[in-house]
Amino acid sequence: MTSSNYDPRSFPPFAVTVDIVVLTVTSRLEVLVIERGRDPFAGWWALPGGFVLPDESIDAAAERELLEETGLTSRKLAGVHLEQLGTFGAVDRDPRMRVVSVAYLALSPVQAEPSGGTDAAAAYWVGVDEAAAAPLAFDHHEVLDAAVGRARAKLEYTTLATTLAGPDFTLGELQHVYEAVWDQKLDRANFRRKVLATKGFVVPTGERRTGKEGGAPGAVYRAGIGRVMAPPLMRGEVES
Repeated sequence: MTSSNYDPRSFPPFAVTVDIVVLTVTSRLEVLVIERGRDPFAGWWALPGGFVLPDESIDAAAERELLEETGLTSRKLAGVHLEQLGTFGAVDRDPRMRVVSVAYLALSPVQAEPSGGTDAAAAYWVGVDEAAAAPLAFDHHEVLDAAVGRARAKLEYTTLATTLAGPDFTLGELQHVYEAVWDQKLDRANFRRKVLATKGFVVPTGERRTGKEGGAPGAVYRAGIGRVMAPPLMRGEVES
């Protein structure tokens, strides 16, 4: 029960948003950014996201924003890894009111044509280094940095690299994913040995094809049932 003198308008405005760092691998590691079409920060780059609606959960809001701003269909979204990254709640992070954002990391095997949301003038895929060097709205530099750090660490102790490689891949293509995310060259022989020695990481399909990196046709693999790298595939162990 509430007393007769209770007035909800006496409380300061407060909102919850979601921000999503969508990463994909082409010739490099890229991130989806939008160009804001309205204030605050009109014309600035920002991460896709938006306010959580009163009738939806935070996870549902993240999935909705991902669909609206990446151009992915519901079917293609099934191949995207989405996980909660962290909560960002600095008092002055949003000039409109007190806003706490729950950030998500999304790893997508496909680079769909971005569509932008209701407050976006445009949307682009850009290199993560380019995004990190550009002015970003709100505290999105901090969010982006946390997401890239999470992705790089996850590739050491989980099998999530296969998500970025797609439904099937050569070992050369899988190595390219690691090199793009880690931003370093890896030793081919050492990398192959580590991957093939990890139980449940990859499974041969019996097919062969010329990989995106060129060269002789290589064996094609798909993701195995393993989810944890044991032992971890540490960056320093396979660098060139």
